[in-house]
Amino acid sequence: MDLNEARQIVKKRLKIARYEHTLRVEETAVELAKRYKESTEKAALAGILHDIAKCDPTHQLKDSIYFYQLPKTLFNYNKELWHGPVGARVVEKDYGVTDQDVLNAIYYHTTAREKMSKLEKIVFVADYIEPGRKFPGVNEVREIVNKDLDLAAQKVLKNTIIHLVNKDIKVYPDTFLAYNQFTNSMRGVD
Repeated sequence: MDLNEARQIVKKRLKIARYEHTLRVEETAVELAKRYKESTEKAALAGILHDIAKCDPTHQLKDSIYFYQLPKTLFNYNKELWHGPVGARVVEKDYGVTDQDVLNAIYYHTTAREKMSKLEKIVFVADYIEPGRKFPGVNEVREIVNKDLDLAAQKVLKNTIIHLVNKDIKVYPDTFLAYNQFTNSMRGVD
């Protein structure tokens, strides 16, 4: 799938504000891919497609979880997480994207996971820091990512976990596992 085709597909599926967000994530992901020597083509494609299912109604996301045989444990957590796994399956099954790294970057952009690829980290961080984001902590991550992608991803995870805990929202296990792995890695612990 070429980028123009991906943009047209996403534009039809998303509200205008969400579409504009995806364009900014695409641009940010490409910048990070250049900085960290990752494929800019993959970063652009994952960036533009990462939220393809974001505007799907809750009942449709739920049906898609069943249809694509995604983990039913998703239902135990905030529905805001569902669009990542669903989106990865939509672009694979409905639009023929086969690159597993791109699919994983879409799948895990809401939760992260242990042993993320460089592309997964890039899209995860790009989604958090794109220029339209304005919330406490985002500028610090923007500064960190200029020096260290892993440290930036760890900070995104930390900020996200704190935010969810402060709102009494359950944290998806992959998010904790990713945070712990990044934290251990920075301490030199395997």
